Order: sequence, then C-alpha cells, then structure tokens
Amino acid sequence: MIYPIVAYGHPVLKKRAKNIEKGEIDVLQLAEDMFETMHAASGIGLAAPQIGKSIRMFIVDSSPMEEEDLMDFKKVFINPEIIEEEGEEWAFEEGCLSIPTIREDVNRNGKLRIRYFDENWEEKEEEFDGLKARIIQHEYDHIEGILFTDHLSAFKKRLLKGKLSNISKGNVKVDYRMTFPNR
Repeated sequence: MIYPIVAYGHPVLKKRAKNIEKGEIDVLQLAEDMFETMHAASGIGLAAPQIGKSIRMFIVDSSPMEEEDLMDFKKVFINPEIIEEEGEEWAFEEGCLSIPTIREDVNRNGKLRIRYFDENWEEKEEEFDGLKARIIQHEYDHIEGILFTDHLSAFKKRLLKGKLSNISKGNVKVDYRMTFPNR
C-alpha cells in the first residue's frame, strides 16, 4: 500500500515519535508499505512520521544512489537509539520527501553507533559512516521531530520561508501523493 507523504507544516513532523511495543502493530507489513511508498516517491529513506504515524520506525534503501558501498544498504530501524556520533562534521546537500523541491547543505558527524530492532524484532547494534551515517541521521531526526531545515542558519530559514509556506499549502509540483496541512 502506498501512503501519501505528509508535507512540511504538519504537526506530526515536529513531534517526538513514541516507541513501538512488540506485537502492537504488524511491522513487517508496515515496512513493506513504507518501502513501496518510498520507492514510488524516488526516496532513499522514509520515517513513519512522514506517512502520518508518530512511531519510532524508519527505513532506508540507498540502492538508487548507485554508489558501490550503498547498493546493499536496505534496512528497517525500529525504536532506534543513536548511542554515539563522532568524526568530523561535513556538509552534504540533503532533501526530503516531505519538503519537495528544497535541497540545502547540512553539516553532520561522519560516524555513528546505533542500537535498534530490525523488522524481525532482532536487536542490533552497528556502526555506520559516510553517506550511510548521514541517511540514518536524517531519518532519525524525523522520529525526533527534527527536519533538515532545522539545521539551517536563521538567514537560510528566512530565505526559504515563502517556499516552505507554499509547500504546506500544496503549491508545489510533485509526482507522488502528498497530504498538505494548510490546503
């Protein structure tokens, strides 16, 4: 099932999501639906709040980036907790399915250690670096109620204010289904 993507301005995107209890929801089905939704929108990551669900779950599949070390990076993260972030911060242009047409450089640490459950409720603790770490950090921010635009300078935010307002009203062209809070 393909869900509509929740657009900038919706309160679910600014709220810290709640943990999922084992057996509370069918995480296998939700993960499948989230992958289908994300692929239909040509994304590489999707967090549950982006489909209107305020729960601590996100998925990643960076194979569309066509970089060799990212080809097999497809994972489900349930109740994740970033334990440590380290390494030099580096800038990279990020975008977001909930904020279409806007891309900006965001500084993030180069490495992280994360503990989470996969779709089979197996607990994992892993380290990631480079683009894998960045994708995880971006999606993790979503379940914390943080958007990539929150990392921008006050000046950049002022420059984007009109575009963000238009997105929340549905005044934006996208080739995937969206829900707009101020339409």
